[in-house]
Amino acid sequence: QVQLVESGGGLVQAGGSLRLSCAASGQFSSTYTMGWFRQAPGKGREFVSRITSGRNTYYADSVKGRFAITRNNPGNMVYLQMNSLKPEDTAIYYCAAGLSAATTPNEYNSWGQGTQVTVSS
Repeated sequence: QVQLVESGGGLVQAGGSLRLSCAASGQFSSTYTMGWFRQAPGKGREFVSRITSGRNTYYADSVKGRFAITRNNPGNMVYLQMNSLKPEDTAIYYCAAGLSAATTPNEYNSWGQGTQVTVSS
């Protein structure tokens, strides 16, 4: 089984920055697409960003120009640099792994436990 562990969440004021990390282990393939999703209280999982094995990146409109997704050479470490944070970015952020360059949660097979990001105004 693929194991995904997120870290880097915390409390930050609006306009601040955080960097989230996701470490993959176990039955992980470097060909996997890695994605970030978030879920606010009472809301469904929302796509944030994803990066393919070929390092193609894609972002939700709500975070374009503010967030940046990267991954290391083996592909087992993924990062989400979040700048100019807004209160509406407050959510639990989840790392996910899948076989296609998807933007929907159902296309991802493995999920981390999540890390809380809280942005105060």
